[in-house]
Amino acid sequence: MAKIKIDLDRKIGNVDRRIYGGFIEHLGRCIYGGIYEEDSPLSDSNNFRKDVLEAARPLHMPLLRWPGGNFVSGYHWVDGIGPREDRPRRIELAWLSEESNRFGTDEFMHYCSVLGTEPYICVNMGTGTMDEAQAWVEYCNGTSNTYWANLRRKNGHEEPYRVKYWGLGNEMYGRWQIGMLSAEDYVKKAREFAKVMKWIDPSIELVSCGQTGWTDWDRIVLEGLAPYVNYHSIHIYTGSSDYYSNVLAPHQAERALRNCRAMIDLVRYNQNISHPIHVAYDEWNVWFRERTPESKLEERYSLADSLAVATYLNIFIRYCQTVKIANLAQLVNVIAPIFTNKEGLFLQTIYHPLRLYAEHMQDIALDAFVDCETYAPQADQETSQWPHRVADMGPFNLLDVAVTCDASGKELMVSVVNRDLEKEHTTTIQLADNAAVASGVAYEVNGASPDLVNSFEQPQAVGVQEHQLNLAGQDVTYTFPAHSLTVLKLQLA
Repeated sequence: MAKIKIDLDRKIGNVDRRIYGGFIEHLGRCIYGGIYEEDSPLSDSNNFRKDVLEAARPLHMPLLRWPGGNFVSGYHWVDGIGPREDRPRRIELAWLSEESNRFGTDEFMHYCSVLGTEPYICVNMGTGTMDEAQAWVEYCNGTSNTYWANLRRKNGHEEPYRVKYWGLGNEMYGRWQIGMLSAEDYVKKAREFAKVMKWIDPSIELVSCGQTGWTDWDRIVLEGLAPYVNYHSIHIYTGSSDYYSNVLAPHQAERALRNCRAMIDLVRYNQNISHPIHVAYDEWNVWFRERTPESKLEERYSLADSLAVATYLNIFIRYCQTVKIANLAQLVNVIAPIFTNKEGLFLQTIYHPLRLYAEHMQDIALDAFVDCETYAPQADQETSQWPHRVADMGPFNLLDVAVTCDASGKELMVSVVNRDLEKEHTTTIQLADNAAVASGVAYEVNGASPDLVNSFEQPQAVGVQEHQLNLAGQDVTYTFPAHSLTVLKLQLA
């Protein structure tokens, strides 16, 4: 029988709610036809899709990253302000499309306000200039009687937006990026961007453009930008048509966070950097089916993908001292939990773990002991279009577990991903120091097959089942079904 032992005194640290952040990019139908649709009966007076807002609100996203992504390296933000009929229509090179600029800075800020999230802007370091970046900060945050602050006022927004989080470019290491740079050249350029942006508003927090967390690029960037930044970004996507390759690949995020934390610590020590630097894992998801511009990246997600997403979230919780920001890419239609057409929407399988964690996981992560069956993937059997491989990190627990509690220690959340393809796992949950369960609720994401997908025809093929639990005592037993996510909400006596 498997065992999960929980000691309320074994605290890892505080879970930052910003790990439940989102991301929208001018790509495919994420914005146009997703969150923003003009002349639609489903849209409000701001052209925001009301059904999308209703679906997005339960995800409780503290941060929303915009406008990219690859798109930002060719985006000039001044094209997207002022009267819509005067905004230029541009050729968009990142995704080989056209950009109408009907949705720009003011629309994004309004959307964040309506959704109840905080904006996180990534600046153009491809075709953009430092003048353009500092002007964007002034437009958003300026309070003086100066040109860009006054232009914001002229456009109908007297009060500053007070945008706190600013990313210094997107994936500037990549050949797919407009304006690709070497690490050394990126550092030189980013330092100057950082200086002028901070001179406009010293209160802003900056995110350096990282890669996977363990490369020479990451090292050089951290060494060069540590005095200027508060966060270092990581982008790692995973995904595979092979079940075990798919559900275990998120452990590459553990490698990334562990190595990036070591790099950050070394740089801070060597340079005597007093301010903290954390990881912003500001693009992550399962993504492997639809990777071409022609596909518009409209990935359709299976139950197995939702288990991989839950594993990512468990990792972010277990590494809560390192990762303070994470942004699922993306929110609507494009590798997204919400999928629309002209008439409505359905929720993809990956929506359910995102909602459950945002709604129920508590603020203190606990270091749980897990004893269960393991699975050891063979290196020659791992398959993925991505280069990431994790066989060397195995064997892996078939039960992937994250535990959180509230400050009072009276509510315990136990998140368990049973990644066993075939078997249920009956498990004893043991509490230390005379703590005892008084009552509980189980939220289960599962289906008859890990290949099940939701659709307009079958929107509930994979959903959430809620069960009241008849559990009590210091030791309780629960059976986690095969290929399932279960979030146990336990009230302690």
